[in-house]
Amino acid sequence: MTPKVLVITGATGTGKTTVQNYLVSHYPVTKVITHTTRPPRQGEVDGVDYYFETPASFPQNHYLESVVYAGYHYGSSKEGLARGFKRAPFDAIVLDSAGAITYAQELGDQAVIIFLTVSQPDKLAHRLSKRGDDEHMMAQRLASAEYRRDLTMPLALQGKAIQLNNDDWQQTQIKLDDLMTRLQRDEAIDS
Repeated sequence: MTPKVLVITGATGTGKTTVQNYLVSHYPVTKVITHTTRPPRQGEVDGVDYYFETPASFPQNHYLESVVYAGYHYGSSKEGLARGFKRAPFDAIVLDSAGAITYAQELGDQAVIIFLTVSQPDKLAHRLSKRGDDEHMMAQRLASAEYRRDLTMPLALQGKAIQLNNDDWQQTQIKLDDLMTRLQRDEAIDS
């Protein structure tokens, strides 16, 4: 049996974290814990929120993807995936589309890419403000090249990713349940 990584991607506000939380709470799915060199915020726990690394320990992992943001390193590693697979046959991670492409290239069929969309992207700003995002940060995010890039499925993911419209949460749950039923059935056949 080959464990699978559920890679959840799409534009800001499409519901990536909501989908990840649903999968983790309803199925044998573990949230991938990523690494960072930034110091923990109050209440954050090493090995739960992130693997908090030092500048010396960070490069000792084998990263599928990593970035430097605000002077700190962030990344998801093969070691992090392996730790998740010790707890469940499925890992789930939220990534931008560039990270999803990397996972598809590096992991092949082991990566199940879920590309979230909405029918009316102009309503994403409303979703962001409803969840309490800072107005200035929200405006910057919606004006970014990354946001525009993630509104449509990249060519590199076409034919590899499952596109899932998340206009209606109840319909999204039904589609996620169908997906997980298929994946678990395939897993049982493989084992």
